[in-house]
Amino acid sequence: MDSRNLKRITVFAGHYGSGKTNIAINYALKLKESFDKVTIADLDIVNPYFRTKDSMDILKEHSVKLISSPYANTNVDTPALPAETYSIFHDVDQIGIIDVGGDDRGALALGRYADYILKEGNYEFLFVINKYRYLTSDPQSTIQVMREIEEAAGMKFTGIVNNSNLGDETTAENVINSLEYADKVASLTGLNIKMTCAKDSLCDILKDKVDNLFPITLYVRQSWAKEN
Repeated sequence: MDSRNLKRITVFAGHYGSGKTNIAINYALKLKESFDKVTIADLDIVNPYFRTKDSMDILKEHSVKLISSPYANTNVDTPALPAETYSIFHDVDQIGIIDVGGDDRGALALGRYADYILKEGNYEFLFVINKYRYLTSDPQSTIQVMREIEEAAGMKFTGIVNNSNLGDETTAENVINSLEYADKVASLTGLNIKMTCAKDSLCDILKDKVDNLFPITLYVRQSWAKEN
């Protein structure tokens, strides 16, 4: 990870089940290797069963600050976000990672902070894509979801994260087979692929075949796995 090109705030958003939270957590832990103050904010007020708070212990162990709804991991599904979230925008000495809820409904929560992010102008807004998820299996459908999220958030994406996976069943071939799809999404949107994510156990196989490879070492159980 080249910290010279790092923006102070990185926002991850995408289709429900695309794997945003896994990426946000791993990204925060990676940044902590280079920066003293790293904060991750969980803006997911849509899905109370798949939250960054699930990994609060390991984040605390690595001194990564977590901001999340007080109702995360409870039976209360209340669209409440703590006032502390604003600290990400006021304290410019910290690196901020924001995990946004799925689809356009989840992106509405980001909309209340968009003016702060845009005013500072030191951010990446990354669209997480997964070829193997319903509604984003082809570039055209994926871009439709992308535009809906942008409209709800009041912000335009600045890059793409290819996180095409099948959970625990993901193979190196699955990742390789997603590259053409991701390249097409990038071509049609004019955005660069900032990262291609893969389980750390697959990275040795993929390192000479995939650009901007980002290993995922810590996994939060994905809620869509309950559907299978």
